[in-house]
Amino acid sequence: MKDILPTDETLTIPGLRQGAEILIDRWGIPHLRAGSKLDGFFVQGFNAARDRLWQMDLWRKRGLGRLAASFGPGYLEQDIAARAFLYRGDLDAEYRAYADDMEEICTAFTAGINAWIDLCAREPRRLPEEFARTGSQPEKWRPEDVVRIRSHALTRNALSEILRCVILAEATPEADLLRKNIEPAHVPTNAGALDPADVPLAVLDVFKLATAAVSFESDRLAAKRDEAAKWRKVNALTEVVADADWTGSNNWAVAGSRTATGRPVIAGDPHRLHSVPALRYLVHLKTPDFNVIGTGEPVAPGLAMGHNGTCAFTATIFGSDQEDIHVYETNPDNPREYRFGGGWEAMEAIPETFEIKGHPPEVHELLFTRHGPLLLAEPDRNRAFALRSVWWLPGTCAYLAGISSMRSKTLDDYRAAIARFGAPALNHVYADTAGNIAWLPYGFTPVRPNWDGLMPVPGDGRFEWQGILPLEDMPQLTNPGRGFVASANEANVPADWTHDTAQIGYEWLEKSRALRIFDVLSGAQGHSVADSCALQADPWSRPGARLQALVRAAGLAGDAGAGAAARLLLDWDCMLDVGSAGGLLQEWWLHKRIKPALFDLFVARDDLRGLMYPGDVEGMLTALENPGAAFGADPAAGRDALLRETLVGAVADLSARFGADMAAWKWGDLHHAYFEHPLSRALPGDWAAKADVGPAPKPGSASTVMHAAYRETDFRVINGASVRFVLDVGAWDNSVCINAPGQSGDPRSPYYANLFDKWSRGEYVPFLYSDAAVDKVVAHRITLLPETA
Repeated sequence: MKDILPTDETLTIPGLRQGAEILIDRWGIPHLRAGSKLDGFFVQGFNAARDRLWQMDLWRKRGLGRLAASFGPGYLEQDIAARAFLYRGDLDAEYRAYADDMEEICTAFTAGINAWIDLCAREPRRLPEEFARTGSQPEKWRPEDVVRIRSHALTRNALSEILRCVILAEATPEADLLRKNIEPAHVPTNAGALDPADVPLAVLDVFKLATAAVSFESDRLAAKRDEAAKWRKVNALTEVVADADWTGSNNWAVAGSRTATGRPVIAGDPHRLHSVPALRYLVHLKTPDFNVIGTGEPVAPGLAMGHNGTCAFTATIFGSDQEDIHVYETNPDNPREYRFGGGWEAMEAIPETFEIKGHPPEVHELLFTRHGPLLLAEPDRNRAFALRSVWWLPGTCAYLAGISSMRSKTLDDYRAAIARFGAPALNHVYADTAGNIAWLPYGFTPVRPNWDGLMPVPGDGRFEWQGILPLEDMPQLTNPGRGFVASANEANVPADWTHDTAQIGYEWLEKSRALRIFDVLSGAQGHSVADSCALQADPWSRPGARLQALVRAAGLAGDAGAGAAARLLLDWDCMLDVGSAGGLLQEWWLHKRIKPALFDLFVARDDLRGLMYPGDVEGMLTALENPGAAFGADPAAGRDALLRETLVGAVADLSARFGADMAAWKWGDLHHAYFEHPLSRALPGDWAAKADVGPAPKPGSASTVMHAAYRETDFRVINGASVRFVLDVGAWDNSVCINAPGQSGDPRSPYYANLFDKWSRGEYVPFLYSDAAVDKVVAHRITLLPETA
């Protein structure tokens, strides 16, 4: 509150070279002003730690495998897994992959973080309460800590390769499409002639553990050393798969020829798992070298999305396949040797020391093949599995190449910067004050000359990457005649793309959001910032419209048992508003009744059905629209019977829960936003009351432009946009943004949850850029002075 964030404050900070300012506007967005480039990044690190130190410290400890040092033996197994996924190549090449000055930028940025940690040591009242509650302390950062951690990034499709084998060992390729649709239509090839039944689900255990969020349960925090193995699996597979299947974004740029002002409008709303604090952080950084505003992750210098007064840029996940599972024959006489080429090759063994709170340090060996870390060894079967990923290449720390793209002044500059983006693969969307708009998808996409990347392959040398597709060989659009570019993680490789020679990937997110965006923008004339805001908050459901067509075709409106529900659906406008009765029925019907019925129909074994979740909406709807033999001798009749039976069941479910009056049902009574602090389950109830945010009814679903994916146990929204922004290119002060639940990660801050209600309703706050506009809305001013000799 006031003592944590006074209206005005002056601090003398060792390491700062010139005076600087942090101006916090009335919505919690910091505007940083520094006298040099390196002071700018120093202040960015200092300010990020001021607002997000607990989050940043936890991110670093998780990524570097240092959780056990702070929290005890219950975190040792997660540490061991995380260490296997660190970048271990040449650090100079790694820094230079992002920008020629990246090492000095990281040095300045981490010095700023450490300066805040030092200030907290001198003035303990500034330290976030989470440290005292867990008996831990923040650790100092090194410059390389910024670039070495890979396991927080988004790549694909190792998880799916393993799941596909497990499903195909017992079911059909058609069944697997209900789990993960393939676009364009393609039957996965088993190029290495591996028996899918020989690929165990346990291959995923280390991968899941290394990429898992940090959980805090009282028994985990209290675990003894001999109990550490209990925490080798810290979350359900469904949660990990859901994160991969739902994490995406929307973005678009509308040319001046289609806007009301003649200036481009560009919009972005990156989607990730919801958390408190939010993953992303809005910030404005002004130095003599650049003046940038936008969003990034608080642990990284620079910005990944936003604008610099000339160029505006945003990104969504592009479906490049950046991972492979390799299967090895191991030497019966030495299980640490594997077949490669004509002989045996030794795995590399790297000893790592792990600190454990309350216990002596321990050394554990990590094993690596030439392709990557060992995921599973089965010496009794002379078999092992490892992960190959673009992560092991320089330049694949998530979004860090934004340090170059944010300083672009022309489209050509931006294109050169995009070539540095290794991971994740992204749909880069661009607009500038010259009136240009562009779509430039890029990320390191391996060239696989003799397999499609959809199933594991032997690691004996027959299936090797032949380099990375260069940017000039990727699809792209500049100033298209239609007047806009857009993406929403859909399969957007051009229809005439030669997949046989350049296999970018076959696994994408469902196309519902993308088709809605294209429909709206194709009809747009006089488009405005307000129009883009409305589109970002659009809850129209394409799956709902497709189910309406199936209801009509099946004649369910006249059915004695299902007729009332069918008529409610047919009268519905397909908007998943919080007050929608039809929306509640459609979502429950699809996800709680149709989905399990399809899984039962296509997959015989109970234990395998659980691996199908959360399911692919496109795959499921396609199966219903084109019924095959699984539905019986008369597929259409079998499909219609399934629709009727599940619709009647959905009505019974909802009537028991919300009453028999269907007109009184409301989507928002079930579908809600709630941000739970990671410590809330481990600490006494007073902490949850202070640190959790919500609930609030939430429009939309995983299939709407207002992305609001939910867990089906309680319909809590767990994935979607925290940050949304719309930029008026060239009239920058007209731009708007939102973050959820707020900018700060400290529950004591007035900016911890102040944006939650606006965010849940699809509203925005100003995203101001000019000095004159910013100065009028400053609520807090922190003056930073260098230490004098």
